Amino acid sequence: MTQVSARIGRPRRIAIDLWAVIHLVGSLGKYLGLAAAFPIAVAIGYGDPFWPFLAAGAITSGLGWGLERVAAHPDRRLSVREGFLVVALTWLLAAAFASMPYLFAGGEQLASPIDAYFEGMSGFTTTGATVVTDFDELNESMLMWRQFTQWLGGMGIIVLAIAVLPRLRVGGRQLMESELPGPEIGALSERIRSTARRLWALYAVLTGVQALILASFGWSGIDDAMTPFNAVAHAFTTMPTGGFSPEPRSIEPFAAASQWVIAIFMIAAGANFALLYRGLVRRRANAFARDEEFRLYVALIVIAAAFLTAQVWSYGIAGGEEAFRVGLFQAVTIMTSTGYATADFATWPILSILTLFGLMFIGGCAGSTGGGIKVVRHLLMGKILRREIGQTLSPESVIPIRLNNAPVDERTLRAIAAFILLYVGLWAVGAAVIAVDIAFTGLGVPGLDPLAISASAIGNIGPALGVTGPMGSYAAVGDVSKVTMIALMWVGRLEIIPVVVLLTRHYWRL
Repeated sequence: MTQVSARIGRPRRIAIDLWAVIHLVGSLGKYLGLAAAFPIAVAIGYGDPFWPFLAAGAITSGLGWGLERVAAHPDRRLSVREGFLVVALTWLLAAAFASMPYLFAGGEQLASPIDAYFEGMSGFTTTGATVVTDFDELNESMLMWRQFTQWLGGMGIIVLAIAVLPRLRVGGRQLMESELPGPEIGALSERIRSTARRLWALYAVLTGVQALILASFGWSGIDDAMTPFNAVAHAFTTMPTGGFSPEPRSIEPFAAASQWVIAIFMIAAGANFALLYRGLVRRRANAFARDEEFRLYVALIVIAAAFLTAQVWSYGIAGGEEAFRVGLFQAVTIMTSTGYATADFATWPILSILTLFGLMFIGGCAGSTGGGIKVVRHLLMGKILRREIGQTLSPESVIPIRLNNAPVDERTLRAIAAFILLYVGLWAVGAAVIAVDIAFTGLGVPGLDPLAISASAIGNIGPALGVTGPMGSYAAVGDVSKVTMIALMWVGRLEIIPVVVLLTRHYWRL
């Protein structure tokens, strides 16, 4: 009894090293601020004011350096437990960094801290939702900054997939080769670091190749609207499946050749980057055909594109090659969570809208920069359901679930089921909050729109329906809806589980 009383009366210690978390977040912030050098160079080149970017970079790096110094300790090491909090806080800091130039530059559209932070969070989470309505108000350096934040966010997603998510098994399988050791956030193994460098290099090379191809269309006269600025800007937001565009009508003003190229690179960005590396760099041609997730990913794109093409043609929206291009592009951009558009699909017939709404819940492959639930989770959930049906008929049978001929352990399968349940639950709660806010603000949007807005935010897609569709913006929605979307974008980008873990008592207590 005395021991029990002593145990009850003993003060609980926090199970994580908060100073270690502060130290690493500070270190990341210190280097993150250096990214302002790129928009500063663009501003100087175009004769735009560069001080908003200089101030944002100095504040972010200065704050990071201060936090790093305050929490410095030579023997401090981080485990994956602290890694959850580091990742969550870093994304919040990155969004704040992205929002500062908008606030410093002034202007009516992004003068509100909520609007500026919304745009920053949308950038670093590669969502592509925007509150900007007048693109002419933003100078070239500010437009390029919007694009660049998404490219930086895509690089961060690759690190997230390498260092944190495999330990949670929320991706359905390891992003890297199965023999990789489990990493610690504070000191990633040399194998992990070298893998990250290879994938970053692939990410950068694909971005550069796309920019050169698009720019060549402008130089050759194939697409006069595709200037070098537009080529770089859209390459920056295609590979991270971001969807920001310096054009108010997204990809619609550009020639068919540019739209085809962007569609192809969106498909590549929605695939597993480790698989792309094996197939493209190591030249293992059979890697794509042997991967179950990639096969399903391509099959879903083909089916969705064919379905939308048939609807576009039958409703008279487009015909011939244009119908196929419009159908394929919209299917790819929504499924990969990129959010570009070559047509205002918010005005399409209800069957087409419902098709696109369903694609919002699929997502890209595990290990891609795409958002959403991810194809591999749908694949494994289908196998789980098939097993349950089989065991209902034969209760004594043992049916292992395999992915690419490798058995998937039950913990992973439980994590996938929990993820999907949390995803749908958060989407529903977000939609309810947005619907109530819209009702009070009198925006007057149809009943499906709050569902699409919430799905677009948590899936990091960008456009929704109605006034928030691909040719519109989120400027008209209320602050409550914007804050809700900010939370959904953040949670969705971090794959939900790392954020939910932070809300449990067990995480904070021994």
